Amino acid sequence: MDQRFRRGFTAAEKTELWDRWQRGESLKAIGRAFGKPSSSIYHQMAPHGGIRPAPRRRSRLALTIGEREEISRGLAAHQSARSMARLLGRSPSTVSRELSRNGGYAGYRATFADEKAWDRARRPKPCKLARSPGLRQAVASKLRSNWAPEQIAGWLKKANPKDERYRVSHETIYRSLFVQARGVLKKELLGHLRSKRTIRRSKQAGLNGDGRGQIKDIVSIRQRPAAVEDRAVPGHWEGDLLSGSKNSYIATLVERHTRYVMLAKVSNKDTQTVITALIKQAKKLPNELYKSLTWDRGKELTDHRRFTLATNIDVYFCDPQSPWQRGSNENTNGLLRQYFPKGTDLSVHSQAHLNKVARQLNERPRETLQFETPAERFNACVASIG
Repeated sequence: MDQRFRRGFTAAEKTELWDRWQRGESLKAIGRAFGKPSSSIYHQMAPHGGIRPAPRRRSRLALTIGEREEISRGLAAHQSARSMARLLGRSPSTVSRELSRNGGYAGYRATFADEKAWDRARRPKPCKLARSPGLRQAVASKLRSNWAPEQIAGWLKKANPKDERYRVSHETIYRSLFVQARGVLKKELLGHLRSKRTIRRSKQAGLNGDGRGQIKDIVSIRQRPAAVEDRAVPGHWEGDLLSGSKNSYIATLVERHTRYVMLAKVSNKDTQTVITALIKQAKKLPNELYKSLTWDRGKELTDHRRFTLATNIDVYFCDPQSPWQRGSNENTNGLLRQYFPKGTDLSVHSQAHLNKVARQLNERPRETLQFETPAERFNACVASIG
């Protein structure tokens, strides 16, 4: 049976592959660059969880290939281990162990000995989670509660300010999840991350914005007061629609100062339905805690003037294709995908369920809030105006 030979990747190609991945290129794009299917690229990434392996380096104490060749020449000249060690500036025991490990006086070969030493040097140091069962259990418990690794790391530091044993970086948690060869955290815990990827994506992978039509009488985000921009004053919100299958949507609202989240059930995305739902949500809050709303240019806010007339809340619109101008809302929508995955029907969720999900998000600590929760910050604002 004729089988087509499939060439692997050279060391230089692997370096380029990881460079492209870290720049944010997709598996398909990388595959096209190498003339290979995306599955070939995935199989290179998967054993490392999409995390670029650190380059291996030889210990400065190890024998070099040059020293091994000197030993080989010394053996050909019938020199003793002690005399060869003296020429190399090494201990006689170092040369003696080198010979006994690699064929002795009769069978020693410098290149073969160097390759064997390189293979024997693969002794990965156990990570902190592997060495500390208590810490590992605490991390796993919070992951099951849908906490992000950044939140877990911050919470551990805050809860154990004087105990270094209960400190672990979010990067260590991510690596222990995605690099299953570590055997530290169970693979099932990956399902509790907001992203359902099986390999970790580069931070450079970009977001694509979408401009969706013209809206009359818009007020640009560039006219928004400076007090809104610096997040110093509460009461300024960002909003968007989270989309699902069968034309189902959820209106999402995030307060910029506290990152407090509210969710509203909407039956569709026509402007009358969305504006009515937003008015209803606005009336649940004190006027002092709802002063402005920033939205993208989706047509669901075509009737924004009705919203302003009913609530006395100013509406500002982002520039086209600029999702970062609603950064808090974009981040929150990402968190919400843990609860409402893409491609699922969002119409099946009741308002009571949406309130429950919002409460869970509001009770999760945020790094940007010095690991306080949005609920704590928002309740403090409510108390201050009471």
